[in-house]
Amino acid sequence: MEKTLYVSDLDGTLLNRQSKISERSLAILNSLIDRGLPFTYATARSLQSARVVTAGLRVNLPVVVYNGTFLMDPVSGAIKNACTFTDQERLDAMERFQSSGVTPLVYTVWKGRDRVLWYRGAEKDPRIKKYLDSREGDPRLIPADTPEAAYRGEIFYYTCIGSHGALADLAQEFQRDARYTCLFQREIYTDDEYWLEVMPKHATKAEGIHRLKELCGYDRIVSFGDALNDIPMFRGSDEAYAVENAVPELKAAASGIIGSNEEDGVANWLLENCSM
Repeated sequence: MEKTLYVSDLDGTLLNRQSKISERSLAILNSLIDRGLPFTYATARSLQSARVVTAGLRVNLPVVVYNGTFLMDPVSGAIKNACTFTDQERLDAMERFQSSGVTPLVYTVWKGRDRVLWYRGAEKDPRIKKYLDSREGDPRLIPADTPEAAYRGEIFYYTCIGSHGALADLAQEFQRDARYTCLFQREIYTDDEYWLEVMPKHATKAEGIHRLKELCGYDRIVSFGDALNDIPMFRGSDEAYAVENAVPELKAAASGIIGSNEEDGVANWLLENCSM
């Protein structure tokens, strides 16, 4: 009998508009997991951020975080698998950011743990300030006193937050370079905030779920999502379901459309199709 792994995106998919898992979804998912359903999530969030919005969810498989950069144990935080930049890729990315005048948030493994570094003063941009304020108290966050000091450690992820005009040309540069995976999209909860995320070539949700599939010995993958960065994951899944609020491009790549993130779409589909 084939073993199927079920993987959901978080924001806009499993999470509602309040960035929470509803009480109904939480009850359904925990009941199914307790009865043996192999369920996990794949997200652009860090594990620390994902833990906050998934509080109470009893996931017992590794989770895919940072858009596929890491597979991590959701309880201990142990890294089960990692995908990072080469030294040359880190250097070339830094030069592009500096020449464009863009200050990224630099995600790195430094002093034995994952950190988020940025050049002090970047928070003058209200979009970046909002990001940092929303993570107040997060021990990963460390400001740097010089631009170069923000690029320490084993870098695995860059996030740039700004307007479309400030980031569009830089996004095109990275998208033309086959050494990188680059995502450029509007932040789903705002109208004038864009995120440019730059990762190693093989750091995608699609690569992450397939590494997880091999690590845990599954035969098939069923995935759920809502946004453009879920398209590769959908194409790499045996079945893939877009929530009703998903972007049209993702719906076109889906096996089917399910209820929205406000209607417990993922949990209801699993309840109807995966009774253990």
